[in-house]
Amino acid sequence: MSCFVDTSAFLAVLCRDDAHHERARATWAALLAAKVPLVTSSYVLAETYAILQHRLGLDAVRVFHSDVYPVLAIEWVNAALHEKGIAGVLAARRRDLSLVDCVSFEVMRRRGLRKAFAFDAHFAEQGFDAAP
Repeated sequence: MSCFVDTSAFLAVLCRDDAHHERARATWAALLAAKVPLVTSSYVLAETYAILQHRLGLDAVRVFHSDVYPVLAIEWVNAALHEKGIAGVLAARRRDLSLVDCVSFEVMRRRGLRKAFAFDAHFAEQGFDAAP
């Protein structure tokens, strides 16, 4: 079964000072060893690249792009998916729920995914299994 990977997981794997770093690295290694198909969205990628560049610099972006990006199945966000995400943000009426989150949830629903590699409580709130 496939697993959706969130920005929070990518950052935890790559940022040594992240509170979830050790657990994230172990989970990442286990997912790769088990050959679990890893799914993410182009919005998660854009968010991850931006945060990595800001926090860790371009070397981290290079590592992510050369080592992580190739193993991902990417759902490229089109206008319809973007609109579904915006609708989710507006319906939620919460400042702490982002467009990236809402697009992620829609990708998971469309693909029938239940499991998310994420350290973001919003995934569990939406009924997904977000245990790393």
